[in-house]
Parts: sequence; C-alpha cells; structure tokens
Amino acid sequence: MKAFLVLIALLSFSLVTTAQIKKAEPPSQKPTFNKSAQMIVVTTDDWDSITGTASFYERKSEKGDWKATGDRFPVVIGRSGLAWSELPTGEPATAKIKQEGDGNAPAGMFPLTSSFGVSSKPNAVEMPYTKLDQFTECVDDPQSGFYNRIVNRMRVGNFDWKSSEKMLAVGTEYELGVFVGYNTFPVEKGRGSCIFLHIWKDANTATSGCTAMERRDLERIVAWLSPSKNPYLVQMPRKAYDSRRKLLRLPKLK
Repeated sequence: MKAFLVLIALLSFSLVTTAQIKKAEPPSQKPTFNKSAQMIVVTTDDWDSITGTASFYERKSEKGDWKATGDRFPVVIGRSGLAWSELPTGEPATAKIKQEGDGNAPAGMFPLTSSFGVSSKPNAVEMPYTKLDQFTECVDDPQSGFYNRIVNRMRVGNFDWKSSEKMLAVGTEYELGVFVGYNTFPVEKGRGSCIFLHIWKDANTATSGCTAMERRDLERIVAWLSPSKNPYLVQMPRKAYDSRRKLLRLPKLK
C-alpha cells in the first residue's frame, strides 16, 4: 500500500510539473496601419535628440483624413536617440538600426497592443490590461523563447531566460504603460525588446529605449486608445517624417 501511495504521489508531481512547462505563444497577426483610426505621432529634432513632441490623431475611415485631437505634449525617448526598426528604401546603409541594449528608441510605425499598470484595470481602459505584480517580467534575453514578451514567472514555468525587467520593481515609471508592438510580428533575436509608452522620470532624463511622458498625458492616452481602432505609434525625426508623409498618407504637422 505504501509503495502504491508513493507511485501516485510521483505521478501527480510529474503531471503538475509538466503542466507548468509552457512555450511562448506565437504573436497574433499584426494589425495593418491602413486600418488604423487612432495614431500617436512622436517627432524629434534629429536622430540623436532625447526629447520630442507627441500629438493625437484620429480618422473616421480608412480613406479619411487624419485630424488632430487634443494638445501636443513633450516626451523623452532613448538615451541614444532614435534608430530605424528596419532599413527603409532609400536610406543609406550607414543609418542606425535598432538593436538590443543600444539605448535607441525605435523609429517607424508600430501598433499599440496592450496596457499595464499597478492598479486594477481602470473602467475607462479598453485595451487588454495586465496588472503588475512581483512576478511580472518583460524578458529581454534574446536567447529566450519568451524574448520581448511580458510574462508572469509563476504562470510560465519554463524559466529559460537569464535577463528580464522586473516590472513592478521599476516603480513610478511603470505605474501605467502601453506595450509598443516593436519587434513583435515576428520577434527577432537581438533586435530590441520591452518597448513601452510609460511615465517619465522627468522632462530631461532619457529612457533605455522607451517613449516616456508626464503621467497626465499617459493617462489621456490609455483612456483614449481603443483596440477596435487599431491604434498606432508613428515615431521618427521630423525630417524623416516629412519626407515620408505623403507616401504613407500621414497628417501634415504644424
């Protein structure tokens, strides 16, 4: 009888252990910019600037014109400025390309896919929302199957990473945030990870690659974003934005 009970215990342990081993889920299909009806535009003076300006834009249909909504507001970006998410046609081969740990914020066009914060999901928030706890991590280890994903360590089980951001421990800057779908569709090793819109430390302190702003401006964004409108972040130096504006059917900035 004792041997039978031991066998049952071992089998139960094996099943529990196996159930905890999870693989990273493949990303869903990338929302197309053509179907976007909400956009946040961030521009900087040049590639090395750490400060910029953000604006809200909306349109009623895919073929409609973008209309500014709300006031412009200041942001800070990566300590190294901006770097292309991928080399666009016509850009010199020497142009900066975003890589893991380079301190650049990504330049390009990126879907805004989910939100997070330290409190329970606010009633006004429509975006998918993750409440941070002590086990919430964003994996920045390029060798991990969970690279560039927000995970809960206690729910994943397969701890195959050596480096991650313990998001709750970051403090005030991560009290509220939005995940930027950079290097997500698909995820490529070493191209950069954990890019967010989040609260800034102050107006002069750069980030490691995110775009940060005053809390009240981020609160406006989080309450405004709607998944059904496929919101996007468009982020470039002003000169690069202006040169691509007509081709990409972007609004003319003031």
